[in-house]
Amino acid sequence: MSSETPVTVPAPALAALRQEIDRIDESMHRLLMERGRIIDRLIAVKKTGDSGSAFRPGREASMMRALAERHEGLLPLDTAEGIWRVIIATFTYVQAPYAVHADISGGDAPMRDSARFHFGFTVPLLTHPSAAAVIEAVATSRGDLGVFRLDQGASSGAWWRILTEPDSPKIIARLPFIERPGHPAGTPVFVISKPLADAAVRDVVLYAAQFERWHRGAGETLVRLGGEVVASAADASGLSELIAIPGTIDAKALRGALMDAGASLDELVEVGGHAERFRVK
Repeated sequence: MSSETPVTVPAPALAALRQEIDRIDESMHRLLMERGRIIDRLIAVKKTGDSGSAFRPGREASMMRALAERHEGLLPLDTAEGIWRVIIATFTYVQAPYAVHADISGGDAPMRDSARFHFGFTVPLLTHPSAAAVIEAVATSRGDLGVFRLDQGASSGAWWRILTEPDSPKIIARLPFIERPGHPAGTPVFVISKPLADAAVRDVVLYAAQFERWHRGAGETLVRLGGEVVASAADASGLSELIAIPGTIDAKALRGALMDAGASLDELVEVGGHAERFRVK
């Protein structure tokens, strides 16, 4: 048994520490209210009253990247990320109300965890049986968001082809943005919205590709270019794929590289893009 005497904190010192915590709590609350007053002024300047008009995925990614880079100390990064995600999503909702439509075909619990972690409880959450149903709901909304799993399974078919029309919803984000083992909302999901004219992010660009004939060399070419096949499905016309590629490579260069590799490409249509994810080491 250890003979060391337990260290005790004198009562006055403990009371002082608690007063410091109370002071910090009050300061954080006052800063949040101050942020709200600035958002109120922002609404007047930007005139962002229409549903969904306040989405800025690039700015969100920049804020979350800065958060992860400066984070240190006792507080878990999960907690800090969750708090800031709720702050961002809620103040975006205050600027221009929106709802989040979620696909629960792969299970209700993981999608609710992802939606609530990234958007909080103030933003309304509506559930749907498939990615296609989420896309339709967003397309017919005033300006809502939709979330669904990257891996939809073979039975879902080439759902990404629904996004190819110019006015169809587009992919604007991939979550979680801060990637690390054991993330509390770690299910990989895409976020879609109606097309964002001036706020889209193109670190990674997504294309719906239709091949009459695929060639193994095309897959190797994608890897060499820093891209990947996110999903694929065979249909009567051949092979349909959802391709992710760095935004530095344009559609013409991608098409040429795939055809030079032996693939017979019928169609290549951009269906969205997202920020490059931040990986915690």
